[in-house]
Amino acid sequence: MTFLLNLMLFLHIVGVAVIVGTWIYTMKRPTVTVAQFWAAVLMLVTGLGMVGYYEMNGGGINYAKIGVKLVILLVVLVAAFIGMRKTQRGEQVSTGLAHAVGGMALINAAVAVFW
Repeated sequence: MTFLLNLMLFLHIVGVAVIVGTWIYTMKRPTVTVAQFWAAVLMLVTGLGMVGYYEMNGGGINYAKIGVKLVILLVVLVAAFIGMRKTQRGEQVSTGLAHAVGGMALINAAVAVFW
């Protein structure tokens, strides 16, 4: 089970890296990619999986922290979905929407580290 937890944590970090890395890469001409949306989905699934793992094994969970991280991730997920749909339709993605995806994912990582 430790391997499974480590795998979920690794994939969770990969999701953050894809979102933030793509955001930094496209900083000059902000956009939202399909990869950012699927990375947000990956973060949601692995994050919920890790909470479930700790819940099953009686680990101490900081529910306030998890709640804040979940709300931030849902904002990232919705913004990434909207941006991805605009990109697929060939429409211009607003700068604020593109920065919301990357910036909120970075804030989510900061909450994980510093809280």
